[in-house]
Amino acid sequence: MMRCVIVDDEQLARDVLEMYVTNNHDLQLVGICKNAREALNIIENQAVDVMFLDIQMPDVSGMNLVKSMKNPPLVVFTTAYEDYALEGYEVCAIDYLLKPFSPERFDKAVEKVKTIIGLQHNDSNDDEDYMFVRADYQDVKIKFSEIQYVEGLKDYVKIVLSEKKIITLMNIKGILEKLPDDRFVRVHKSYIVALDKIQSAKGRSLMIGDKEIPIGLTFRDDFKKRFNNL
Repeated sequence: MMRCVIVDDEQLARDVLEMYVTNNHDLQLVGICKNAREALNIIENQAVDVMFLDIQMPDVSGMNLVKSMKNPPLVVFTTAYEDYALEGYEVCAIDYLLKPFSPERFDKAVEKVKTIIGLQHNDSNDDEDYMFVRADYQDVKIKFSEIQYVEGLKDYVKIVLSEKKIITLMNIKGILEKLPDDRFVRVHKSYIVALDKIQSAKGRSLMIGDKEIPIGLTFRDDFKKRFNNL
């Protein structure tokens, strides 16, 4: 069973979600919260697989709650406002339920969560580590060993793999937090590179394949230290 918490400042919304969760045999309810502070207290002290999370709440919004967490549970937003859908993709929300939603629509969201957790479980014994990013309205699995470099494009990043490129709604700082720091290094305000994919480095640039990547002054000393220790 998937362990879940409900986070909503409205009593009626909490009651409806509690009923939906109770009637779904794949879910185990471990907490009902009125605000972000209560949710954090639960998540920091026990395992939680998924949050059913309202967005507009006093003090700390649901969106800011997710952005503040290094390793948040999977998120299904439950909100009366459709304006946040695009921002929901930015934080890799699994689904976006617009209130009022039916139990059938809720169960479909749970099935999406179940699929993602199943994929993570099935791949837990893989020799290679990986991450999921949101692209083309789905969660895409990316193995770290396939990443050559990441390029920041304002509110998006382009992840260049061995065989393809993936663009996702995320900033360069956000993607850096997902990557293992012993395998990747930021070399410029707009670039992160895989250390094992660097073919040469000289002066103010390095080469990965036929791509010349600049080395920013701010990042030069750290890069030289990491590169020389390979």
